[in-house]
Amino acid sequence: MSQKQMKEAFVSNQNGTSVLEITEGLCLPALCILCRGLLIILSQQLCSSLHNSRTRFLVDFAFLIVPLVTTLTIFSSFVLLEYLVAIILGAGLLYEIYCRRTCYARMPFQKICEKFLKVSLESEHIPAISCFRVVNSAFTAVAILAVDFPLFPRRYAKTELYGTGAMDYGVGGFIFGSAMVSPEVRRKYTKGSRFCYLTKSLYSLWPLVFLGVGRLVAIKSVDYQEHLTEYGVHWNFFFTLIAVKLITSLLLIICPLNRSWVVAISIAALYQLALDFTPLKSLILYGTDGSGTRVGLLNANREGIISILGYVAVHMAGVQTGLYVLKKRSHIKDWIKVAYCILLTAIGLFISLYIVQVNVEVASRRMANLAFCIWIVASCLILLSSLLLGDIILSFAKFVIKEAAVPCSWKLIQSPTANKKHLESIVSDAKRKEPTLCLITAMNRNQLLFFLLSNVTTGLVNLSIDTLHSSTPWALCLLNLYMFTNCLIIYVLHLQDKTIKFW
Repeated sequence: MSQKQMKEAFVSNQNGTSVLEITEGLCLPALCILCRGLLIILSQQLCSSLHNSRTRFLVDFAFLIVPLVTTLTIFSSFVLLEYLVAIILGAGLLYEIYCRRTCYARMPFQKICEKFLKVSLESEHIPAISCFRVVNSAFTAVAILAVDFPLFPRRYAKTELYGTGAMDYGVGGFIFGSAMVSPEVRRKYTKGSRFCYLTKSLYSLWPLVFLGVGRLVAIKSVDYQEHLTEYGVHWNFFFTLIAVKLITSLLLIICPLNRSWVVAISIAALYQLALDFTPLKSLILYGTDGSGTRVGLLNANREGIISILGYVAVHMAGVQTGLYVLKKRSHIKDWIKVAYCILLTAIGLFISLYIVQVNVEVASRRMANLAFCIWIVASCLILLSSLLLGDIILSFAKFVIKEAAVPCSWKLIQSPTANKKHLESIVSDAKRKEPTLCLITAMNRNQLLFFLLSNVTTGLVNLSIDTLHSSTPWALCLLNLYMFTNCLIIYVLHLQDKTIKFW
């Protein structure tokens, strides 16, 4: 076998792992982000050594990227141990912050909680959504290179036909995250006719067309390894994004925005019925001739083209979630209810997933069937609710420490019935001292560029290094260096106040 064939075989014919294991690994970054915020608050009380750009970058990298790398590699069998360490660290930091509180120092804990529930929030953006998108981007960036090394567990790789692998979550999570902040959700195109809206949506697709064609040409010209059953011969992730955006833009012209969940359920259910009662499933798996032919455009790219329907359902579910989460709310108690409702919805979807997998069909990334769509949406909601709960705990820590400021977190405003002097200090200090040194903000700002950088550097590493025979220490160093380089480029661009956009 050639080197290319060996690498293709190395990532093929995988059966995945349990939904529980993937969920455990997915929620760990939320706990790490909380610990990072608590550390920043405590450092502001003790010293100022964490307030320069270099140190802040290293702290963010250590809490956001390093745990992802280790969870997907050497600590993949010890995720619960990582949780234990993170919980002990977070609880210790929160306890120390509470003991050193500068506000309500003589007030009982119950009274402090009552006052905290009356606090309002001032934020142009919801931090949990930014963190959600960054976690998905970082997870995908680590996985696309790590999968080519032996230290990456094969059960985390993309599944061949049925099952759930950690990498199967990537595309669905990216589409769901993009849908939550789509122009439709943000009411960006409120003025003008529907034709004008559609024109603007189509115009915004040209960078994806460029990237999709560019990736196709690059892959074919260097004879790079490909997982054929992932999308097909010519199709790739960017083409899926284009098709999903085009179809959902048309759907949102026809259907009311607040009925996106109805559209999502309808598409997923009808698509599953088509898979079960028409030759559609056979077409995806075996082609038009029943023997796996790749002759013709549809046969060559059948997985990528037909699975679009499943991703459209995921996108519409993301739109509905974005409408709910981005609704203006004033009090912290309202956000506690939001986190609670999203968590309950996620639990309900996981129960539905079990029922569907037992009675209808097991999740399949290759087909993006009903079970796959439910799994993606449930996983996204459980991550989002974890991040919201982390933000609420972080807000409590900021509430009891005067002048506490954490990047990519809510700003606090007390209600008019609360202490007016404390209100003024919170608002003025937050505005004056809110740090802008933040890797999360930097990655969220240039998310597409980060993803493009990750793809290019992954290709360069694979073309220059024999990943299949790399030792564990060498592979681990290489993965961290790869992520460090990509994150540093994005961070420097952020410090220079540059956003790289092509439209």
